[in-house]
Amino acid sequence: MSAAGPPQGDRPLGGAARSDARGEHASPAISTTVARGFRACAALFAACVVAGHAWAADVPFLSGRVVDDAEILSPAMRERLAAALKGHEEKTTNQVVVLTVPTIGQESIEEYATRVFEQWKLGQQGKDNGVLVIVVPKDRKMRIEVGYGLEGTLTDAISSRIIRNEMTPQFKSGNYDGGVENGVNAIVARLEGGAEPEVEPAPSSSGNAFSLAMSGMDEPDLPPWPMRILLGCFIFGIIGLFTIIGVMTPGVGWFLYLFLIPFWAMFPIIIVGVKGALVLLTIYVIGFPLAKLIISRSSWYEKAKKDLKSKGTATIGGFTMSSGSSSGSSWSSGSSSSGGFSGGGGSSGGGGSSGSW
Repeated sequence: MSAAGPPQGDRPLGGAARSDARGEHASPAISTTVARGFRACAALFAACVVAGHAWAADVPFLSGRVVDDAEILSPAMRERLAAALKGHEEKTTNQVVVLTVPTIGQESIEEYATRVFEQWKLGQQGKDNGVLVIVVPKDRKMRIEVGYGLEGTLTDAISSRIIRNEMTPQFKSGNYDGGVENGVNAIVARLEGGAEPEVEPAPSSSGNAFSLAMSGMDEPDLPPWPMRILLGCFIFGIIGLFTIIGVMTPGVGWFLYLFLIPFWAMFPIIIVGVKGALVLLTIYVIGFPLAKLIISRSSWYEKAKKDLKSKGTATIGGFTMSSGSSSGSSWSSGSSSSGGFSGGGGSSGGGGSSGSW
């Protein structure tokens, strides 16, 4: 009788040992490569941020209650606005100033308005009752910046309605005189105890309701274009990859469809704005099921579905997809490896509203 050998479980497998050895030698190289790639991406991102803030618009000299550096107002309008604002200040001590500048470059309108307010020190010391109206024609931006002392009267919502209802329609037609005068009159009327700006009338049809909702939607100030490009590559690269996997994967794809809806709804806002994000979300919600249904009729999809059920693995486009009991599927690159995914003395109160046209 032959002697019983050691249990099979105690024998080291040659293939596994060689694989472990290769893994031990490969890990430092992979870690070094990943670290270098991370540092390079961080350096590129930092360079874009610095480039975006390298140029900042100058703050003009406060020469009066109307500083028309962009030269978009007529002489008669400048005089009329200055007289109206002077009378308002004598009546209430509130300081309201209009500023127009051609462009502020890549700086946000909020940051620029804060710099101007702090340098000009609008409003009475201790009252902080200043208001700054800024119009930037080349950038098609505007803002009403409100001091601390007037935030309870001229709220963010009221400032937004003044921009949307009184100023934007005139600016869209090229009438800067009318837009600035309407905005200033609405601000003065509110500060002197007048009625709030009227809210838009209710639409008569669903089509008009959608158009009104889209036109009245306040867009956030977006980052500079270099930063938006980098963020777009990062965000759309990740959610786009998982979207493609969801479309191509039998079974778990519908889970990914529902899982990715919040990501398509929120992340694109900082790249393309609210309206652009709504468009992308609509395309995703409609396009994903259509693409899924079309691809599910192809021969390779059916073959992959059968292979997953019979063999537990399937190869699609050079990727090996494995199925783990009933929990779902995972993907890996290569032929034999498998794995999952990982991924006046006054100061500004910061209140107010911004807009564009």
